[in-house]
Amino acid sequence: MPSTSPHVAAVASSPDHEFSKQVSASVRVVAGHGVVGDTHAGVTVQHRSRVRADPTQPNLRQVHLIHAELFDELAAAGFDVSPGDLGENVTTRGVDLLGLPRGTRLAIGPEVVLEVTGLRNPCQQINDFQAGLLKQVVVPDGAGGVVRKAGVMTVVEQGGTITAGDDVVVHLPDAPHEALAPV
Repeated sequence: MPSTSPHVAAVASSPDHEFSKQVSASVRVVAGHGVVGDTHAGVTVQHRSRVRADPTQPNLRQVHLIHAELFDELAAAGFDVSPGDLGENVTTRGVDLLGLPRGTRLAIGPEVVLEVTGLRNPCQQINDFQAGLLKQVVVPDGAGGVVRKAGVMTVVEQGGTITAGDDVVVHLPDAPHEALAPV
């Protein structure tokens, strides 16, 4: 029977700068670095556009998480998106990732702690993956802004192995809470 508590639905990584990542049984993460063997792991920025701008910037995007509920929403809108397809390393279920404040710590399984740094800022590559998908993950908020639904970015505070099925425990930072912004 599937878990109903907040948990990891899938994990993925890729050694290459490709849009999607390959799902696997588990990934290993290293504190201050990211997913072992993943192209986006590192102490400094690894995303190509950010490296071009300033390769000395700290990497606030070591591990990318997306909520599986987004895939359910996209399926209802006619899109076929599975774990790893949007480039995330960890797919969760039962965690309101987009509602978390900056600095939230996510305890995953028996070892890993990730700290939420901000939102993923979806780009045109999402439309290259599936036409029209960008309009599903960046939507108007009704107040002149936009809601970015493509997950959150984190840094690894405590390393270990993340496996599909691991529980996720949310530890909010002390108030006042800072809303997430793109990183």
